[in-house]
Amino acid sequence: MILSVVGVMSLATANVFAQEPEAAATEEVVAAEEAVAEEAAPAIDEETEVAGVPFHQALKQKFIEGGVFWMTPVLLCLIIGLAVAIERILYLSFSKINTKKFIAEFEAALNEGGIEAAKEVARNTKGPVASIFYQGALRYNEGLDVVEKAVASYGSVQNGLMESGLSWINLFIALSPSLGFMGTVVGMIEAFDQIQAAGEVSATLVAGGIKVALLTTLAGLISAVILQLFYNYILNLIDGSVVELEDSSITLVDILTAYSKK
Repeated sequence: MILSVVGVMSLATANVFAQEPEAAATEEVVAAEEAVAEEAAPAIDEETEVAGVPFHQALKQKFIEGGVFWMTPVLLCLIIGLAVAIERILYLSFSKINTKKFIAEFEAALNEGGIEAAKEVARNTKGPVASIFYQGALRYNEGLDVVEKAVASYGSVQNGLMESGLSWINLFIALSPSLGFMGTVVGMIEAFDQIQAAGEVSATLVAGGIKVALLTTLAGLISAVILQLFYNYILNLIDGSVVELEDSSITLVDILTAYSKK
């Protein structure tokens, strides 16, 4: 009887020790599978996703949270302002020419074929510099004084053409944050109305209302900053073109004066 009891106890002890390595092995396999699953899981791209949400979806969500009634005018200001800015940049870029090469061709045509040949060269060349040269050559027979006045007057005209549309960009720069601030004020008023209706100050209620209200201000400031960068870049292009026009005007008068003395 005693031997039977001892045998049963020994068998049970052996089974317990046999199960412990199996449990440890099972835990190691599960841990290895979890590690493989973590490595295989796709990482969140911080540039294209925000907290697991695609960037365009996050922008759409913030747009809706800010209120379509106030966010839409700000977006329209940005779109129209960018359209005008891009048009101005393309206009100024396409109107630029190799001024030194053109002046050399104009002078060579003037010396070889006379004033008509010079006018033809200026007529067939694009840009404000060529336009001023054409206007000056067109009035050459009226005297150099008339040429100088024509060049100065037409230079002002060309300057106005280059600055055309900038007033609209300036308007949208001022209008975007103004609309944003207005949306913020309206949102704050609505938040306080909700507090008054609830009869108590709730942190969740106040925070949510303020967050929605401030989104319009953020959108307006972002729009104004983007348009301001384009505006300053266009002004820099215009300043360079104006300096080139003034220098070319002086050169034109000198060329015509030297031609008249022949």
